[in-house]
Order: sequence, then structure tokens, then C-alpha cells
Amino acid sequence: MRVKSEQPLAGIVPKLLAWFDRSARPLPWRRAPGVKRDPYLVWLSEIMLQQTTVPHAAPYFAAFTSRWPTVEALAAARDEDVMQAWAGLGYYARARNLLKCAREVAARGSFPETEAGLRTLPGIGPYTAGAIAALAFGERTPAVDGNAERVFARLLAAKEDWATAKKRIGVLARELVPADRPGAFAEALMDLGATVCTPRKPNCPACPVAAQCAALAEGEVERYPIKPEKTARPERFGTVYVLRCSGNIWVVRRPPSGLLGGMLALPSTDWSETRQDAAAPTDAAWAVLGQVRHVFTHFSLRLDVWCAQTTDTDLPEGFWTPEEEIEGLPTVFAKAAALAGLSARQKR
Repeated sequence: MRVKSEQPLAGIVPKLLAWFDRSARPLPWRRAPGVKRDPYLVWLSEIMLQQTTVPHAAPYFAAFTSRWPTVEALAAARDEDVMQAWAGLGYYARARNLLKCAREVAARGSFPETEAGLRTLPGIGPYTAGAIAALAFGERTPAVDGNAERVFARLLAAKEDWATAKKRIGVLARELVPADRPGAFAEALMDLGATVCTPRKPNCPACPVAAQCAALAEGEVERYPIKPEKTARPERFGTVYVLRCSGNIWVVRRPPSGLLGGMLALPSTDWSETRQDAAAPTDAAWAVLGQVRHVFTHFSLRLDVWCAQTTDTDLPEGFWTPEEEIEGLPTVFAKAAALAGLSARQKR
């Protein structure tokens, strides 16, 4: 059973929408059919869901919308407050772009209402623009995330190189978007990929469009999508310091740009591709507690954790904070704090 190239996937739209009406996931940023969506909430959820799972993003969404219920409120927030609230969600450039975008939207007075207009905003790429335009403004535009790409790759049994296949999927998705329910179509594809057409062990008997799936007809569903093999992540090394003084911990603010830019952190050496001799930030009886490992997008990191007590309260480029109040650390530093016996109020 092959998909006819002259009529690719004809008929899947009503099947998908009927399935979605029965099986849609109850997510905190969704609204009942026919209820107008707040573009701020759509945008916020889509930014949080980039490279992040739904269960992990949901409590952050609740916290942000409680603290900053409108885009104007978020635009007026202090950078350090937003970065602290984002801590543990990862990919911190998203938080910096979140603030830039909120302030630009607040200055404009509203979100642009088209895919093209939304793409001019900081941190909004093709998928996010399509999702906001379809969900919040009803524009007939596609929103093709990784889940939707996997669904289409299997429906088509796409064997071409992945870059070519993605372009083909993008064109096809745009053709299929229904004018009356573009947002529901986008969410149906997301849900199908997330709950049925999963990367491993897809539940094909539960799929509403299984009859039109070329990969299933071949008996090789998990073969698709055919992506190039990932290259191994390079490894970097460094040392992180947990310095105590009378119930306080020494923390620093990382530079505003670059990795973990603007985040509260424990002091550390540079992270290099080879192990370097560490120079502690102050003279003290340092003890090596062990090592923590963390994986970033483009490299993995191994940090030796040093700990000491000091009476020297006059240190450069940082400040003391009570141990019981330490919070808002990125995950890599929260791991180091935990190794030192600190309970940083970290969400992950």
C-alpha cells in the first residue's frame, strides 16, 4: 500500500481532526474548541516547549503566568528575575530572547497577527511563528515540529536525505492545513507524534491515519525518519567552587551574553577542551568533593567540585547569599551545590 504521489495523503485531515477531538491532551496552555487563544500564552508555551518536554515545561508555564500574566508584565520584569525563574529549564538563550521579544511586543502594543510578522520578533523561528499564527490568530499556516516531521516522514516513507525530506514535508503540510481549523490541525499532528507515532514502539493500531502510512505498509515504521548519524559531542572540563562563610555561599552573576548568560552561578574556571590546573578564587583549605557531569547541546561538561570554608568576606566579582536562600541556579551548578550538601531550590 503506497501513498500516491499525485495525491499525497489525501483524506488524512478529517481523520486527524476527528481523532484530536476525541483524544486531545489536556495541557495547561490549551483552551476548549472555539475559545479564542491569548497569543501571549501561546507564545510563552511554545518558547518553553522548544527542546523541552511537556511535563517539564508545565510547572514553569504555571509559575510564569502567575507571576507575569501578560506580555506587558513580563516586559517590565527585571532581567535577573526572569533568568532566575527560568533556571532549570535549560537553553538559556531562550530566556534572553523571551525578554527581548516581550519588550518589543509591549512597545508595539500587540503581537503581529501573521506568520511573516511573527518571524520578525526575537527568538521566533519558522515553527514557532506558524504555531502562534495558527493557534492564536487562525491563519492558515503550518506548524511542523519534530513530532509532525516524524509523522509525515512515516506517512511518506521518506527515503531522501533528511534536508530534502524536511523541505518536502514543509510544502506538503502547508498544502494540507485546513482553512477552518489550522490550530487544531497543528495540535493534532503534535499530539499524534507525542502519544501514538512515537520514536520507539509506535502504537500503530491506535493511529487514525494508519491506512495511509507507507512506512507501516512496508513493515518498517521505526526506520523513519531517516536522519544523518549524530556526531559525538566534544567534552570540556573545568572546576567549580563551593565557598562557605558563616552560613553563606559565594555566588557570581555570569556575563550577560554567552552560555548561561546573565544567570546566577557558582564561581568556576573557564571550561576548556583539556584539563587545566585550577586556581582557586581565594586561599582556603580546599577539599575536592568529586565531579559532576552535564550535557549541553554542543558539548558535555565535567566539573571537579571543590569546597572550602573561609573568613575572607572581601572577594571580587560576586556576593554572599544565605545557604538556605540559594536558588535560581542553572542545573549544572545545582548539581555541584547538591554534591556539597546544599539544597539549592532548583526545579530540576
